[in-house]
Amino acid sequence: MKKILCVGLSLLAWAWISAQEFESAAEAVANMKLGWNLGNTLDSNSGDLENMWIEMWTDRRPVDYETAWGQPVTRPELFKLFKDAGFNAVRVPVTWYPHMEAKFDTELKWNPDADPIGTQIQSDWMKRVREVVDYVIAQDMYCIINIHHDTGAATTHWLVAGEDEYAAQHERFEAVWTQIAEEFKDYGEHLLFEGYNEMLDPYDSWCFASFATQSKYNSTVATSAYNAINSYAQSFVDAVRATGGNNATRNLIVSTYGACSGEGTWNSHLQDPLKQMKLPADDKEGHIIFEIHSYTGLSSGLSSAKSSVNKMMTAVKTNLASKGAPVIFGEWGTDNGEDYDNRRDNMAAFLRHFVEQAKANDFGTFYWMGLSDGAHRSVPEFNQPELVEAIVKGYYGDAGYGAITDVYGEDAEEAEYYDVLGRRHATPVSGLNIVRMTDGSIRKIVKP
Repeated sequence: MKKILCVGLSLLAWAWISAQEFESAAEAVANMKLGWNLGNTLDSNSGDLENMWIEMWTDRRPVDYETAWGQPVTRPELFKLFKDAGFNAVRVPVTWYPHMEAKFDTELKWNPDADPIGTQIQSDWMKRVREVVDYVIAQDMYCIINIHHDTGAATTHWLVAGEDEYAAQHERFEAVWTQIAEEFKDYGEHLLFEGYNEMLDPYDSWCFASFATQSKYNSTVATSAYNAINSYAQSFVDAVRATGGNNATRNLIVSTYGACSGEGTWNSHLQDPLKQMKLPADDKEGHIIFEIHSYTGLSSGLSSAKSSVNKMMTAVKTNLASKGAPVIFGEWGTDNGEDYDNRRDNMAAFLRHFVEQAKANDFGTFYWMGLSDGAHRSVPEFNQPELVEAIVKGYYGDAGYGAITDVYGEDAEEAEYYDVLGRRHATPVSGLNIVRMTDGSIRKIVKP
């Protein structure tokens, strides 16, 4: 559909037109610009079969889970803070198993075999997830929702990277995604689904499959794990596409084994998660995104960290992006929570370098947590402003977000600028602007 800018077009009508034109996965990654994770919020859970403390000591309301890990109730203003700073996407991790059919009774211990989670998602939890998604979308930002701590190394996980485990759980996995997809099938292209988070083999191996086995590598375990990851990815795509509506062309995200990025050179199997990942079959070509995670150490110095990232991104380009889908770092940062206090200058320099290199390679970035954390989210305000500045300058350059560098160029003087009421202006006005470039393309920009 050809975009036509009408002077009297309202913002609501404009959003409707845009929602009908589902962009490709590569376009979505480019348009996300900078992303951030709303971590430790809707992903919060007890995570221990021997100590189901949230279930034992709370009323199990959505708010009890949302605030269980120290974060306040999420408010719309938080996302405006990030939008105004230059971020254009938010990943909202969601853990589902506590909000399905298990009763949990009043015991600290939970036996999933005796009290299974079933397949049905509780309506009050789905409602809260939808509310938070709406907060993000209302800021004209991209939003990613996923299945989060249902994977991983916690004893409460039910999604495991193994062929036997896939056979036992894939119907439940598909049922969960069918419900999520049905709930959001009418949402536009700014909403993306991520199939699963950091799924591990039965030994909870990080870095690559079977690393936690006694021999540090077991080809049988590894093969089973990689086969399962590819099977889960295909099941996810098939389940979502089957719901129709806007889900027919929605951009979908699949992660490598453990969301491993292959960073490092200390083991010959580190690249296996990238090499063994397959691009799921999809009738709608160009709507799949690969996801990986990266947490780099700064203890060996800034130069070493930068070198490690440079090598990693080259390998990701060669061993993953080459398969025909764009790549995002769904989580990234440094590997030590004390870096901000003890290595602040190096940390800021590293974050800027990471974003610069990711942008140069056409990779998307979603910073994990930090920036605005705990009570600071309620204000809302940034409690790590130096890191925000570093990330923003890494993407937009020294002038920062206010320069709107993605619009200004040789055609800037001839571009046409309209406000949300369709009135034309000689230059951008404060707030949202609709810009028609000389080639006829349309862009939306925000001027502080």
